[in-house]
Amino acid sequence: MHTYRDYRPPSGEAVVDLVRRNPFAVIASSRSGAAPLATHTPVVLPPGSPVRESFVGHRLWGHIGRENPHWRLFAEQPEALLVFSSSHAYVSPSNYRFEPAAPTLNYAAVHLTGRLRIVQDEEESLAVVEQTVRALEALRPAQWSMDRSRGLFRKIIGGVVSFHVEVTSEQAMFKLSQDMPAEVHERVAEDLESPGCPHADVAGLMRATGVHAPPTETTDHSDEERHDG
Repeated sequence: MHTYRDYRPPSGEAVVDLVRRNPFAVIASSRSGAAPLATHTPVVLPPGSPVRESFVGHRLWGHIGRENPHWRLFAEQPEALLVFSSSHAYVSPSNYRFEPAAPTLNYAAVHLTGRLRIVQDEEESLAVVEQTVRALEALRPAQWSMDRSRGLFRKIIGGVVSFHVEVTSEQAMFKLSQDMPAEVHERVAEDLESPGCPHADVAGLMRATGVHAPPTETTDHSDEERHDG
């Protein structure tokens, strides 16, 4: 993923939180002589994960349907790309109150690469599925208990393939109008929070990220300019 310096994530914690709150990932694997193969599936942190500021060196858990042939590629090509993202919010120039102007889209995305390992043990696979349920239920205000359904889980666990991902690299971009004046930034966030707009999550990310601080007259940008590339 190409990233822009103006749209760096505000912190490592923000990157980790984005993945926690948006665990429905795209897993993409390379294939020789063919287009990459991709699957949409939840990927979550294991219980008690110590991840704080970066996923590199840590593990994630996931599972896909056994009928999906993608899992057979995991052994042949264990290196994979995982993509997590917020919703993508159209930003109308009507919020700018200046012209000429051009529309854009606001979003946040995290790309992780890692090595996938298929879980062979049925009990371990069941633990992956149950942790996935816990992670997704934790995003709801009223959480469902799986206690009465564990018997069903055991009956259908053979229909899924669970896996672990050892994360080796991480990229993130938070494109959230942080290069705009504060009053424009606020109007965009308010627009995304308006009734009927499905992008309140992006508005929340905008408020958490804020805007770039304006440079002072004494700020020396010479070193920064030399690194513009």
